[in-house]
Amino acid sequence: MKRFICKVMTIIGLAAGLTSGAAASASVSGRMAGEKAETAGKKMLVVYYSWGGNTRVIAEQIKALTGADIFEIEAREAYSSDYRTVVDQAKAEIQKGEVHAIKAMPANLADYDVVFVGTPNWWSTMAPTVAAFLKEGDLAGKTVVPFVTHGGGGMARCEADIVKMCEGAQTLKGFAVNGDAVESAGPGVRKWLQSIGIIK
Repeated sequence: MKRFICKVMTIIGLAAGLTSGAAASASVSGRMAGEKAETAGKKMLVVYYSWGGNTRVIAEQIKALTGADIFEIEAREAYSSDYRTVVDQAKAEIQKGEVHAIKAMPANLADYDVVFVGTPNWWSTMAPTVAAFLKEGDLAGKTVVPFVTHGGGGMARCEADIVKMCEGAQTLKGFAVNGDAVESAGPGVRKWLQSIGIIK
């Protein structure tokens, strides 16, 4: 039922955690430090928020392919499971530039060298819960790798907005996938990770 609701969100421009197998990313900033990462011996963490479950699927695929640890961002006050309510609330928060408070941060964030940041495309940007994580967390000196799930809106401003909130971090090319291919996205995820030097 949730995946059906997520597909409906596409109609009004809110992609709530959907995935596909095709990588899509644009160059977003001069702060992109390079196409590939040097990850030998580096400690990696996958941090993500997932409303409908699809961003979680991609996060788990990244974990399986890289051996990274994983942390799910949880809203302090959970978003409603009702489609219209989520649409309206997310739109209002994003228009006001508000973040949505989260329950906790990774206790050992400072220990990680590479941090994957996953979000659904909500109104062409990251979910306010992900913005809360980036606002609270210090990622300076780390390598940040965005990934986005959507229902037809692609990467939109998600990658660029994540880069803006990661002062002092190296950011690598992100990955955007559509929800209709969540379960079959693994080969696309692998190809993307290889292209940016995370895995061989």
